[in-house]
Amino acid sequence: MGKKILVQRAGRGGSQFKSPSWRRVAPLRYVQFSEEQLKATIRGIIKELLHITGLNAPAMRIVLENGEEMYLPAVEGVYVGKIIEFGPDARVEPGNVMPIGKIPEGTMVCNIEKSVGDGGRYARSSGTYGVVMIHRDSTTLVQLPSGKMVEVDSRARATIGIVAGGGRVEKPFVKAGSKYHRARTKAWKYPKVRGKAMSAYAHPHGGGSHQQGGTPVKKNAPPGQKVGFYGSKCTGRGCVRWRAQQAKTQQRQQA
Repeated sequence: MGKKILVQRAGRGGSQFKSPSWRRVAPLRYVQFSEEQLKATIRGIIKELLHITGLNAPAMRIVLENGEEMYLPAVEGVYVGKIIEFGPDARVEPGNVMPIGKIPEGTMVCNIEKSVGDGGRYARSSGTYGVVMIHRDSTTLVQLPSGKMVEVDSRARATIGIVAGGGRVEKPFVKAGSKYHRARTKAWKYPKVRGKAMSAYAHPHGGGSHQQGGTPVKKNAPPGQKVGFYGSKCTGRGCVRWRAQQAKTQQRQQA
């Protein structure tokens, strides 16, 4: 009898596959303000810059004038003791939070709200930022780190600046142990063995005298069976011949 593959075991849940959210200090998001507070400029002070396990960017703990606390992704150029302004009349400086409709075009921003009051959804990873492109009647066009353009409500909040911790991905892990400990904090499964490298009882792609690409799985298969290629339109030697014929046809047309 075969054993359950990783996808199926992960789908059942359990402590092994649960993200360790209890290690997080607090969610990094904007606090909710009342309608009156949104119109005024509220000030806060950065009390602490800290690392939160499992997050790849440093965080800043901000205490507002009214005593409320919030944690946000730290941006480049901020420091402990810096005054942070929240509101439509805030200055365009790193760390300040404004409605995106009030931020000048071409400004680099981060922790952008997808919808008003959601606390921030876009450009939150270390070294990332979005660019304010065009202001329209009630929406603003923003370019995300991926290059994709999205339209958000002009009342959605964003932080001026670039998320701190840039260049993190440029340093290699070097040792498998480093990646192992990183995976523990992120709830990744590491190391991952290829299905075709397993025995036949352990995976649909396993077994055989030689390693080959596994048989494609149907598109309407249940989630636990969807491993490797599924719903492939073109497979095997016939696919290679078809591609070669297509290439020859294109060459003749160009000639």
